[in-house]
This record gives sequence, structure tokens and C-alpha cells, in this order.
Amino acid sequence: MLDLNDVALFVQVARQGSFAEAGRRLGLPPNTVSRRVQQLEDALGSRLLQRSTRKLSLTSAGEAFYQRCAAAVDGLLDAGQALASAGGEPSGLIRVAATADFFDFLPMEWVAEFLDAHPRVRIEFALSDARADLIAERIDVAFRGGELADSNYVSRRLPVSGNAGLVASPAYLDRRGAPATLAELATHDCVTGAASGERVAWKLLAPDGSEQEALVGGRFRGNTAQAQRRAAPLLPPALARLDLAAGRLLPVLPGHRRPGAGLSVLYPSRKHLPAAVSAFVAMVVEKLEGNAPAS
Repeated sequence: MLDLNDVALFVQVARQGSFAEAGRRLGLPPNTVSRRVQQLEDALGSRLLQRSTRKLSLTSAGEAFYQRCAAAVDGLLDAGQALASAGGEPSGLIRVAATADFFDFLPMEWVAEFLDAHPRVRIEFALSDARADLIAERIDVAFRGGELADSNYVSRRLPVSGNAGLVASPAYLDRRGAPATLAELATHDCVTGAASGERVAWKLLAPDGSEQEALVGGRFRGNTAQAQRRAAPLLPPALARLDLAAGRLLPVLPGHRRPGAGLSVLYPSRKHLPAAVSAFVAMVVEKLEGNAPAS
């Protein structure tokens, strides 16, 4: 007779691609996961997984079995999660992808408060200015600034208001002066992601709502938002809200705005969103709504 718990565990292993990751998400040692999948294979009389020192892969029988049982397992998990959410508290691991300077924007105290309120939740941050592959890197939720290019993820705009134009450091403005027109940006040192000396196009909305373009360049290049913020000659701010509030950065050409500026939260899928992830995002939205500066 098949053990349904072993079937559900096999589905998790197939999705995660490793005994270790499936065990980490389920709170089981990898050797226990491996042993129980072996028990399932013995009960079925068929090998479901090809094992190697580097990775696991489904056999043809394993793929067929996964396709037949995954939806049923998901239905059972949905029912259990709904019941647990109604009477219990969020629990489990949340993997969060965000920019390297995320905690300059979202204070660590907010995260600490959340963990204090939900003692069964654990959070693991993957901080990098490179865009994470949510599926391949097993990310539960990601925060991204600016326009979104990914169409395969579920996204939600976050309530971040305030300056969405250009900013510069007070020292730079004292030394070089502020540009009076969009065309004057070409004569200034702008911080871009391009190689030093190369020109890139910045698109901005003029006060009348029309889209205008400026070709800009500079002598500084940084591969993290933190480095760009600290250099701050002329910078399009993604997460410069706190610097503006503290006066470390000042607005430039305030009548011009960047299209698509802001912050979004992304999920790999709307289905089976864990209660812990929902609670974490709800906390972030609540904090941002209560701390967003006036536009």
C-alpha cells in the first residue's frame, strides 16, 4: 500500500531537484527524505529518480507518476494550508531576493518585529543587484525597483511615493551646479550601469506629460545600487527615498519624472502562496503605507 506522505514528499523532491532542498523545506534530514523515496519506489516496484553525486533527475516512470499525482497532492496541501491558516500562525522558511542595499530601504527593525510576531517563521535573504531567477533559485518573493520586464511572474506594485526623478549629492551640485534643462545633462557626470565614458539614454516624463530622452554619460560606474548612491553625481534613484529625506541627496530637474519608477513585489506563482509569505508582504505594505513621504 502506498504511503500518501511519501507520495507528497516525492512531489516536493521532484520540484526542488534535491533531497537536501526538499528536506530543508519540509524540516526533514536529507537521508530521511532519500529513504522514504526509496520506500515509495519499493512499493511501486519502479525507479522514480536517477541519482548522481551532482543532481537528481526523474526517470520516465518518475515523470509519468509525478504528472499523475502532483495535482492531487497540491489539492490536499491547499486544503491543509487553508485549515492551518484559519486556526494557526504562519510558519516555515521564506527566501527573499532583493537589492544589495535593501536594508537601507526596508529597516532591519521591521524584519525583526515580523520575526518576533511570527516565531515559527524563518527568513533567508539573497541580496544582489543581479536579477534573481525566482524558479531556479527557489525564491519565494522578490523586491524590484523600476519597470518590470518579467512576464512569467506575479507582480504587485508597492505603495512607495516621493521623488521619482533625478537626484544628486549636495557636494556635486556645489561643485558643478544643477542642470537647468534636460539637454544640460549631457555635460554632467551621470551614474549609469554602462562602462565609463559610454552614453546611455535616460527616458523622462516632462512636466507636460510628454516623454523626452537625454543621452548621458559619466566617469563612474558601480555594479551595485549602494555604490551608485554613495557616488551620487547625477543618479536616477531606485531606492533613494531615505537619502532624500535625510538631505544626503537633493532633487534635480524636479519637474521631470522617471516612467515606471517605484517598487514591486514578485512571486513565482499565485498558487500555493504560503501563509508566511503573505504575512511578510502584508507587513511590508503596511510599513510602507505608514512611512511613505508625500509626493
